[in-house]
Amino acid sequence: MLDLCLLGTGDMMPLPDRWLSSLLIRYHGRMILIDCGEGTQIPLRMTKWGFKTIDAILFTHYHADHVAGLPGLLLTIGNSGREEPLTLMGPPGIKEIVEGMIVISPELPYELTLIELSNLETTETSISNLDIKSIPVDHTLPCLSYCIELKRWGKFDVERAKELSIPVNYWNSLQKGMMITLEGKVVNPEMVVGEMRKGIKVCYCTDTRPTEDLIDFINHSDLFICEGMYGNEDNLGKVVQKKHMMFSEAGLLAKQGRTKELWLTHYSPSLTEPEEYIETVRTIFTNSIAGRDLLIKTIKYTD
Repeated sequence: MLDLCLLGTGDMMPLPDRWLSSLLIRYHGRMILIDCGEGTQIPLRMTKWGFKTIDAILFTHYHADHVAGLPGLLLTIGNSGREEPLTLMGPPGIKEIVEGMIVISPELPYELTLIELSNLETTETSISNLDIKSIPVDHTLPCLSYCIELKRWGKFDVERAKELSIPVNYWNSLQKGMMITLEGKVVNPEMVVGEMRKGIKVCYCTDTRPTEDLIDFINHSDLFICEGMYGNEDNLGKVVQKKHMMFSEAGLLAKQGRTKELWLTHYSPSLTEPEEYIETVRTIFTNSIAGRDLLIKTIKYTD
């Protein structure tokens, strides 16, 4: 299962009652953070999930409201006792951005591993046993949307493993898709493991216009977290100009991508009551929720 916490739902600047948009994902005690704007470590502390086990920070893009909280967070993670390397990944330019910001957070007790992701094509990597995919989207500077997947291996055939005289200490490796060599003979996972089962898929998308590629990217996700700058359609021209999304556009994407659930986020500071527009979105996609700071959900396997 995956635990998720929508740390903040704001755009541009933190407000007294709304932190900047960020998502925290936890799996078996290890965590991944998406975006880290000014003040992000405050709702992080409020979750009481800790700091030490954040293994990666993913950036959608490098506007200040998505990255400016990084130096302080890096210091807090260091003060939590972390010594293992911490991975930072994002679109091209991450080296210059991070090097510029850590001038004010020097002498960290751990190394930073920087991964630059393509802003031209889909990329895939893995952190903390979670598969991470990114896709370039349509914003005013290079920007990525992310998909986090927890794969689920097929059922292990215990009786077949016993028939093949495979020792128990090899079973876990085989179930995870690894080949083993037993008394000089290669044993393939397919010999004792069934077909892959449905896992868990969570997609996160802010700061973009809707694109056709996003529909396939979010397809059949268990949770789609998507920006909705405004609910009032009178603001469409402003949203198009600045390359963001309306509530209704997020709802249509969720419907076209056949997602299970939509959380709206990344509200304009002028949007004081997002809930006022949620019923309109539900006429497009029924299972829509106006995201709020510190909204938590646990997603379990469906069978």
